[in-house]
Parts: sequence; structure tokens; C-alpha cells
Amino acid sequence: MSEIDPAAPLLLFDSGVGGLSVLAEVRRLLPHAPVIYAADNGGLPYGPKSEAEVAARVCGLLGRMAERYRPRLICIACNTASTIALGMVRDVLEIPIVGTVPAIKPAAEQTRTGTIGLLGTAATIRQPYVDRLEAEFAQGKLLLRAAAPELVSAAEAKLRGEVVSSAVYQRAAATLRDQPGGAAIDTVVLACTHFPLVEAQLAAAFGPGVSFVHGAAGIARRIARLCDGQAMARTQPDLALFTRGEPGLAALGPTLEAYGLTRQEVL
Repeated sequence: MSEIDPAAPLLLFDSGVGGLSVLAEVRRLLPHAPVIYAADNGGLPYGPKSEAEVAARVCGLLGRMAERYRPRLICIACNTASTIALGMVRDVLEIPIVGTVPAIKPAAEQTRTGTIGLLGTAATIRQPYVDRLEAEFAQGKLLLRAAAPELVSAAEAKLRGEVVSSAVYQRAAATLRDQPGGAAIDTVVLACTHFPLVEAQLAAAFGPGVSFVHGAAGIARRIARLCDGQAMARTQPDLALFTRGEPGLAALGPTLEAYGLTRQEVL
């Protein structure tokens, strides 16, 4: 590969604002890295979509974004998109692609009761990729999975400054607790990048004695390793990129600025 332009950005991609939980960790390790945060709000949510729909959409969008913005690396900061489309994107694009996988391995290492909960989208929890992670890292443990689509919209609403009923988080906790063996859950995998944004609310819903794990810090470390030794220079303010213009984007402004994203564009 030719020498990388110091102004070439890291491109973080998600269906919505969930990937901001990954961006926060990337900022800690690479504070000088130019960033484009891309949210496919035009396709949100991904969870109910078919695998073929998600794969076609993610590959198409990332191809266009790579051509237009020439990033040094793309992070698919979305569990659903990663578990479905990561391999296809890597086949198509010539730059490093970092994905997001459910943090089953660290959860299995830290559980004391041997019972782990996994909250994700409907699309993520049914993926064979998750079955393989369970077989490899959680043998002898009980892994209970539940789809929590309401949490995606709850995180989106929270970051827009809207009030979200605590009943949303109670329902998410109950989908795991009410399964056979669910009372013993002491560790919950947040297998959607939106969910760490509402971790405090989930902690209140699950009650004491439950810890939460997600992959953001590990993803940031992987990105930092891949960028080791590269020159970085932010020549313009970091960008929040959306796939559809809509009135609600204005309400996201303060949150985006808090994450260092002071410009907005629509693809």
C-alpha cells in the first residue's frame, strides 16, 4: 500500500448512534486520529432485516464511502452488520476492516455462576457466528440469548435528549431472567454497540450482582495496533455522516459534539 495520507480518516460505521460507544474508546487511544462517524439512519434498524438485505446494504454503502472519503481503516461498529457482512466487505475493499463480535469470551472468563446472558438484535442472536463463539469459549457454561430491539430505539432516543420509560429496560432484563436458569445470570454480554449507551439503565433493571461486558475497548485496541506508526493529522473538524436527512438529526447535535463530531453531512 502506498504511504498513508496523515489526514486519511478512520471510518466508523453503524446503523445508528450505537458505534459512538466504540468511538469513545478509540478517542482514548488515538486522540489525534481524524474520524468520520457514519450512521446508516436510512437503514435503521438492522435487527429485523434479512441477512441478504443487511449484506447488500452494508457492502454498497461502505464501497461508496471508501471511494469518497478514502479512509485508512474502516471499523464496522455494529454487531449485526459484522456478524453478517464482515467477510464480504473484506473481500471487496482493499483497506483494513475491523469488525465487532459479541464479547462471549471475556464473559465466560468472568462469570462466577456459569450463567451468561446475551442481549442483541434478532439478527445477531441467530447467527451461526454466535454459535461458534459459544462452542469455542463458553463450553460448560449456560448462555441465554434474547433479542432486545427496544434497546436500539431507546439508545437513539436517549442520545436525542428524549425521556425513555424504565419499563423498556425492565422488559429487556425480563427476556433473559424469565428463561429457564435465568435467575442465575451474573454476567450480561451487550452484543449491540447501542446497548453500552444505556448500560446504567440496564444495571438498574437487572439489579445488583450483574456485570456487563462489551467489545468496545478491545475493538479500539485492535484499531490502534493496525494504525501503529502511522502519521495522523486532523486538517478539518471530524464528521458525522448520515445516509438520510431527517429532522431528528438536529437533536443529536449536542451528543455528536460531545464525541468530537462537530460537522454533519448526508451521504
